[in-house]
This record gives sequence, structure tokens and C-alpha cells, in this order.
Amino acid sequence: MHCWFFTSQVFKSLPGKALVGNSRNFHCIKPLLQSTRHRPLVETITTLRQNLIKSLGRDSVSDTEAIRKQHSRDEGVERHNHLADLVVWPKSTEECSIIASLCSEKKVPMIPFGTGTGLESGVCAAYGGVSVDMSKMDQIVNFNPEDFDVTVQPGVTRKGLNHFLKDHGLWFPVDPGADASLCGMTATSASGTNAVRYGTMRENVLNVEVVLADGRVLHTAGENRRSKKSSAGLNLTNLFVGSEGSLGFITKATLKIYGIPEMMLSAVCAFTTIKAAVDTCVQILQSNIPIARIELMDDVAMDMCNNHNKLDYKVAPTLFLEFHGSEDSVKSQAKFAGEIADYNGGSEFRWAYESEERNRLWKARHDIYWTTLQSNPGCRAIITDVCVPITRLPDLITQTKADIQESGIIGPCLGHVGDGNFHTFLVFNPNKPEEFKKAETLAARMTKRALDLNGTCTGEHGIGIGKMNYLEKEMGPVGIEMMKSIKKTLDPHWLMNPGKIFLSEY
Repeated sequence: MHCWFFTSQVFKSLPGKALVGNSRNFHCIKPLLQSTRHRPLVETITTLRQNLIKSLGRDSVSDTEAIRKQHSRDEGVERHNHLADLVVWPKSTEECSIIASLCSEKKVPMIPFGTGTGLESGVCAAYGGVSVDMSKMDQIVNFNPEDFDVTVQPGVTRKGLNHFLKDHGLWFPVDPGADASLCGMTATSASGTNAVRYGTMRENVLNVEVVLADGRVLHTAGENRRSKKSSAGLNLTNLFVGSEGSLGFITKATLKIYGIPEMMLSAVCAFTTIKAAVDTCVQILQSNIPIARIELMDDVAMDMCNNHNKLDYKVAPTLFLEFHGSEDSVKSQAKFAGEIADYNGGSEFRWAYESEERNRLWKARHDIYWTTLQSNPGCRAIITDVCVPITRLPDLITQTKADIQESGIIGPCLGHVGDGNFHTFLVFNPNKPEEFKKAETLAARMTKRALDLNGTCTGEHGIGIGKMNYLEKEMGPVGIEMMKSIKKTLDPHWLMNPGKIFLSEY
């Protein structure tokens, strides 16, 4: 068995620093996360491994390097090369409770792992420990179509649930693009292209089952409760939505579901400026048109989209829109939105009525991150995730685009313009540290602008490791102190996904 931990020589030679770097890790020297917790000792991991095998079975525990590497990164930029010491695959809430109890006894960190589609290093093993892969807990455990709710285990993904619901005329609309675990989406408070109409995960989770650090099992709204509203006590459910695995393992989530609309109609419309596109969005929302999706892509993103997907859309700031409802209501919504777009100089309107055509349009939008990387072979990208009041969005995007152009970095801009959430993909060559530094500086300036405009550093990706520096400025010292107090109450030894969200324990 290989056990990865820092030696005393590392700490002596690099006080307060840890070397981080290979062909896929871009921080040559990164400040070590402040903590009194060091990585677990070999003997501790050996004993824990034996106990886990006794409780879960040999096939449910692995210490092979390839599997540990797979479970120590997500789809974002790698921020260090630390590995989990063990990977386990529980099959039930009871087994998750056993894992938590055994790890708590040995004071070994635990890191929940869903599908690994996050972007802020939320699943990496900052201090080693046990990666808990939830993929074998993949059951829909309670389905109430007449009440429009469903309860899923963490191995159930968004697409998997919608495949099941389709035959019942239902769907779950929160769509981050990736086929993410629904409990993972709960843990990061994910959203996506449909949030402007259906809300984020925070508005669509009714109850959560959580295994706490000591192995106790909590039902945040009470066991088996699934009412659409409640005034009973503190809102524990929303405490865990967005907690990023730092308070416990989410082992079940009860979700709202919706009827599939009678008709869906998508459209693409080009504009001469970003401001004209955002003004159109604001006026559509002010007119109370119940638009389901309204997405923005700038000229750089559209050019990449055309080249990669063999499309011929105009290379200009472009809105992607979608309308849901009855046939008459959808046609009325589309007509009204079209008039607003025309007023703001919109042109090149293209409508997609058939599901195949709509899916192709939205696939092009969802795949823009991978399109960006494939358009720049060998490169990676820092992904930003700021969100501001929508009237502030034109200023933010205009300033950011000017900043990107001046830097020489490739950086397509796009976003869920209907709720003010805005992304850039800042491309850099991992073999050129100066490019990474330039991209990182651009991202920092963009985030500062968003905070100065009364926004947030992350609309849907979470804090993880990548955005810890910004959280205190956003929340203030009292807010951070309150969050840490809650963390210490539920996880006094800081074993649940340590090294995320907060720069230090104290």
C-alpha cells in the first residue's frame, strides 16, 4: 500500500509552503492551507483500511494509485497534487455512517465524491484521508408523481433521473450542463440555464438526509417529510445546500419535479453590442414574460461554437432563448420577446421547434467549455463564476472583455444572463507559468469588480479551494466567524472535506 503524506523534511525546508507542480498542476509554489491537521500517518491508514475492509468488504475499498488520482481531482484547474489515501464505495446510508464513525475515531479526513464534474477542486484530498465515492448508491428511493417530488440517492445523476421521469410526463429542470450527481448538485447549490424560471437547487430541495462527521444521521426537514413549505424551526435544509461536503455526506435528497411543458421553443438572436443583448434580457424580464432560459455568448464564444459544431451563426454577441408552456402561450411569449429584441437591434433570429434541433442548439451552448479547450490544444482554462444584479452586467462584461483583450489571453464570455451569472474561460498554456499567472490575475480583477458591483464571487460553482480568497471579502468577518462556528459544532475535528471554503480553521 502506498500512503501519501508530507514528511517533516518538507515542512522544514518549506515553512508555510508546499511544492505543487507537474505537467497538469500550475502553481509552482502555493501557500500551504493553514491547519493544525497534518496528513494521517501510515499506521493510522493501515489500521483504518483493515477496519473498512471488515465493515464494507474488500471490493469496496481501494488504495491503488490510479484510483486515488481519479478521485483527487475534478474538471477544473488542478490546484495541487495531493491524493486521497483510500477510496471507498458505500452502498447504503448505514455504510456511510460506519465510514464516518471509523474515520472520526482515527481522526482521518473524509471527502465525498459524486461524479467529479465540479470546477473548484471540491473533491481533492487537501490533507489526504478517505475519498467516499457515492456512485453505488444509485437508487430512486421514493417517487410521488402526484405530489411532484422524488427522493434520490447520491449516485443518481441529473440525466438518469430525467430518463426515469420522462415516461411519467415529468422532469427535473435544474441543468448545469454536466451529468452531475443530484446530491453533488445539492452540495454545491448548483443551477444552470433553466434557473431564471425554475430556480437553483436551493429552491428545489425539500429535504436532505445527511451523515454527520461522527456517524449520526440527520434528516434536515424531519424523516420522510416532503411538504412544499414549512415554518417548523430553523431551515436546516438550506444549511446543507451549498455546504460542499464540509458538514456531512448527503446520502439522500428530496427534490421538486415538474410537468414537461406542452411545447418548448428555442431561439437564437444576434446583437451589435453586449449592452443591447443585456438590455433585451432586462426588458423581457420586466415585461413578465415567463422565459425558461436566456443565455448570452459573446463574439469570441460564438466563433468557437461555429467552428467546433459546424454551425453558421453570426459572430456577434448572441442571446439563446427558450420558452415553455402551452402552444398558444409559447407563441405569444416568443412574439413579444421578438419585438423587444427588434427594438434593441436584434437580428438573425432563428427558431428551433423540434426537440432534435433544440437539443443541438443547447448542446452547442453547454459544450462551450470543452469547445474552448479543443480549440486550443494542450491548454487549460480558469473558469470564473461571478454573479451580479442584472442591470450591472453590461458594465462588468464590457470592462472584463477590455481587460481580456489588453492581456492577450483568449477568454470567451458567456452566462446565464437572466439571473446575472457570468462566466469566462481564461485559456493558458500549462507549460508557461506566466500565462497561468496572467489568467489568475484577470480572474481576480473580474471577481473584485463583481464584488464592488454588489455581486458574488460564485453564482453556482461553489467556493472549494479556488475561491477561498474572496469569501471573507464577500461575507465579512462576522459572516465567516458564524460559518466556522457552525462547522466546529457539527465537525469539531474538521474531518469533513477539510481545506475547502475557509482559508484556515480559526
